[in-house]
Amino acid sequence: MVFFLELLAIALQVYFYLMIAYVLLSWVPSIRETKIYYYLHVITNPYMRIFRGVLVFGSFDFTPIVGFIIYAVGLSAFQQFVASLG
Repeated sequence: MVFFLELLAIALQVYFYLMIAYVLLSWVPSIRETKIYYYLHVITNPYMRIFRGVLVFGSFDFTPIVGFIIYAVGLSAFQQFVASLG
């Protein structure tokens, strides 16, 4: 059981890095047309879509920051829970 929870924690950490890559790549307009960006969008959009439009100031969307903070707190809590089991 602990092994599967550790695998899940690793997968969630990888997902966090994919979200960071997606946001960083979104700043480069020419990359938005590549397959890598498309796949990152398909993978990360279900979570990021939840927060879309929460913090918009002019043409700047700070939504990913809200998503990252909530995800990081949840991920940290889950990793501590898994560590306490093993």
